[in-house]
Amino acid sequence: QVQLVESGGGLVQAGGSLRLSCEASGRTFSLYFVGWFRQAPGMEREFVAAISRGGGRTDYVDSVRGRFTISRDNAKNTAYLQMNSLKPEDTAVYYCAALLISGRNLTQAKEYDYWGQGTQVTVSS
Repeated sequence: QVQLVESGGGLVQAGGSLRLSCEASGRTFSLYFVGWFRQAPGMEREFVAAISRGGGRTDYVDSVRGRFTISRDNAKNTAYLQMNSLKPEDTAVYYCAALLISGRNLTQAKEYDYWGQGTQVTVSS
């Protein structure tokens, strides 16, 4: 199994920015697709962004497209979510997730094999 640890969450004002990190250990990070998901209180876990093994392909939920950027540095075994122009509705616990097998739907949480513990992002108005 691969272990994932998120960091970088916190409290930020609307319009501000945060950079989340997801550090992986235990396996070869470059073999895994990586996704970011978020879960607000009382809500189901929601897809945010995903990135391919080499970082050449990305996908975003429409609500964050143009504001968030997913990236990865395989040499550092780390994936990132740069969050700009944050809105109160972005408030949630953010999770990174990883999967090994290609061909899965990366927007579906159920497809991912490994999950981090989550990091809280709170955007004040």
